[in-house]
Amino acid sequence: MGLILDTNALSALAEGESAVVAKVGRANQVAIPVIVLGEYRFGIARSRHRSEYERWLEEILSVSRVLDVSEETTIRYAEIRVELKQAGTPIPSNDVWIAALCRQHALPILTRDQHFGLVEGLRRLDW
Repeated sequence: MGLILDTNALSALAEGESAVVAKVGRANQVAIPVIVLGEYRFGIARSRHRSEYERWLEEILSVSRVLDVSEETTIRYAEIRVELKQAGTPIPSNDVWIAALCRQHALPILTRDQHFGLVEGLRRLDW
């Protein structure tokens, strides 16, 4: 099974959190949305351990697939925004983009953020 990492899952993986390491280790494909990559790089840019995290990130990227936003993603994004607005359950904009990539690629997301569960058809994995 493949999976998509949210920013908090990527951070937990970097910290060697055993439950996340185990889930990622069982995946046959690990994908990182470009949005998550931007959020994570922003976080490490402010870290005292910046060079260590940058080296770690390069290693992870060498064995992961980075998911870029495409025209198809924008269609999924719009669908999700409409669905959430009609349900009265908005979620952060960056997370709508991440959810759109999950829907587009039919992959579950590894995250601690409960609000991903509000997106119809999206499978959220926790640890």
